[in-house]
Amino acid sequence: MTEHRNDTVPGTVQLINVSNNPSDETHGVVDNDIVLVPQPSADPEDPLNWTRRRKFWALTMVLVYNFGVSIPQTMHFSVIADITRDTGISTADLVQGNGLMFLFLGWACLFWQPIATAYGRRGVYLASTLICTPIMVWTAYSSSAGEWYGNRILIGCANAAIESLPEISIADIFFAHERGTWMAVYVLVLFGSSFISPIIAGWFDVVYGWRWTMFLGAMISALAFFILFFGMEETMYYRRTIEGEGLQNVPGSIAETSSNEEKNPEKLHMFAVPSLSQDPPTTQPYPPPRTYLQKLKPFIRLPGRPTPKQVLWMMWRPLPIILQFPNIAWSGFIYGINLSWYNVLNGTTSPVLSAPPYNWSAALIGCIYVGPIIGSILGCIWSGWLADKWVLRLARRNGGIREPEQRLWPLSIAGVFTCAGLILWGVGAYHGIHWIGLAFGLGMLTFGLIVGGSIGLSYAVDCFKEISGESMASVIIRRNTMGFGFSYAITPWYTNVGLQDCFITAGFVSLACMMTFLLMVWKGKALRRWSARAYWRYVESSLVASH
Repeated sequence: MTEHRNDTVPGTVQLINVSNNPSDETHGVVDNDIVLVPQPSADPEDPLNWTRRRKFWALTMVLVYNFGVSIPQTMHFSVIADITRDTGISTADLVQGNGLMFLFLGWACLFWQPIATAYGRRGVYLASTLICTPIMVWTAYSSSAGEWYGNRILIGCANAAIESLPEISIADIFFAHERGTWMAVYVLVLFGSSFISPIIAGWFDVVYGWRWTMFLGAMISALAFFILFFGMEETMYYRRTIEGEGLQNVPGSIAETSSNEEKNPEKLHMFAVPSLSQDPPTTQPYPPPRTYLQKLKPFIRLPGRPTPKQVLWMMWRPLPIILQFPNIAWSGFIYGINLSWYNVLNGTTSPVLSAPPYNWSAALIGCIYVGPIIGSILGCIWSGWLADKWVLRLARRNGGIREPEQRLWPLSIAGVFTCAGLILWGVGAYHGIHWIGLAFGLGMLTFGLIVGGSIGLSYAVDCFKEISGESMASVIIRRNTMGFGFSYAITPWYTNVGLQDCFITAGFVSLACMMTFLLMVWKGKALRRWSARAYWRYVESSLVASH
């Protein structure tokens, strides 16, 4: 089986039925010509078979989780100046503590992700919100740099699931042709909630003080726990199909036709997808739907999932994945560079706007995040719904074959916006321009940030879907390690060289980094082919429990 699979280029899938025959049941065609990838089973409880209403409720619960932990952990962004005045903890220490939080938000994925893969997503979401609550209470009593570092590290460990688990939940319930849209919505909520949080905290701080903003964060996390406990359904499902396995680089196959750049639809549709795309026939009935009380169990154990020994093994496997899969390493890099600018934004907003010539209060500083919220929404549309439409168009032009690199083109616009936003923010603040100009700069920067993050995540899942649980941990580790470095360096950087020179340099660095997508468009498929042997080994080792 391994030798058979090694001929398949991971990520290359037939997304369009070029025969244009809606009754082609072999391909599971919808909307006239879109092929369902992955192929759903015959089980009505398969999350891919859920009704749209049930799917959107499951997605809503994931977004509730995002709000429930993202808002509390970012409550301090607009009150940094007040914390410094009240406790004596320097701005540099507060920003570096924030960097430590992002570092552990990445590395703690090594612990949470395998547990979610083996025992279910629901229990991890519940544990995360529950642990976050008392840590936020402790944050309110922080009075030294050491305490601040300690609670930031713990909240990073507790909330790490927010970085890599929602992507897997989205892949559980949505098909390949719709993943980009909902991945962008997740990234919008992930970053958008951290922009809403300073607005809430700023006005709350004016009335009750910064410590009560931390108590409010604890209440939000606790409320999210109760909503998720009674409303979240498990989405983990073991299926026998493997995404993209039907395209073989063997004589007369679809993959060979695509790799030889033959775009003849009349020839292409004659090749049927092998029976591997369907569940094997079985006389065993599927288990009955679980009752509501059964659904309240935090964890479940499905047949075919990793054994406890495999779970321990999976806790370190994301580290070599970074080296063995260049496409995943690049996804982590492109997401990481965008997180770095996000940390730059949050590390400079409060110090800049609380100082002359602006002299803003914490409440007004929070209001500046309206610009990033608008930029986030536009970035979500560009990298989600419009990008999905673009991929479908390119797949049709490519004889029905979807290549993950087709999703990368929106990064060209995002790179320009990020560069312009950084320069407008830094140079504008240096010269004391009107705050509307600063808001525009932050909005442009955030547009690029959302596009870079959502495209990077979607690309990683599209390339190597069957190891997405571990690959997401790899992406987030690289992303958050880069973010930590920038959080540690941003304050001395702009202090020593000045806002203008700092942000002009940052702008052109961001543009150069985003334009690396052209290298992936050129060589991405060759790199996926190079990683194929390692990929199928990982897939088969993960499925060993089912054999």
